[in-house]
Amino acid sequence: MPDQPERSPVPVAGSAVTPTAAPRARRRGPLLVAVGATLVAGVATTRLPETSGTLTVLGDAAGDVLYAVMVWLVLALVAPRTRTRLLTAVAFGLCALVELAQLTGGPAAVVDTFPPARYLLGTTFVATDLLAYAAGCLAAAALDRLLPRHVALSAVSAPR
Repeated sequence: MPDQPERSPVPVAGSAVTPTAAPRARRRGPLLVAVGATLVAGVATTRLPETSGTLTVLGDAAGDVLYAVMVWLVLALVAPRTRTRLLTAVAFGLCALVELAQLTGGPAAVVDTFPPARYLLGTTFVATDLLAYAAGCLAAAALDRLLPRHVALSAVSAPR
């Protein structure tokens, strides 16, 4: 599995020891491109016409999925060597925490004071948003397999 670091062999007397590889870092360039694309797509979902109830529901769900993808990507930018499973769990946890905070009315009060905070905090709890967040985090984890990574220098065996 790409998430698992390579393990060095057990040293044997008189043999060369291969250094243990650190987890491979995600490349920040592709992550930044993904952040930009996700932002554009997320803003586009807020601009969908509200003439059709179905279109509005799909736009809201797509926006929630993209929100979770964005959280995942930002975490990957901050900690590029973090294992995919951990990133996915933390991203979903943060999304769920923000959604549950909406039950308190705190995010709505912040949005009343600073309207652009709506994109980050939301205002109204909707249980199905949690499903969209899970889908977004899982989609980001799946796409993570496609993004190129740096090979850690310690993964290169020492010259003999």
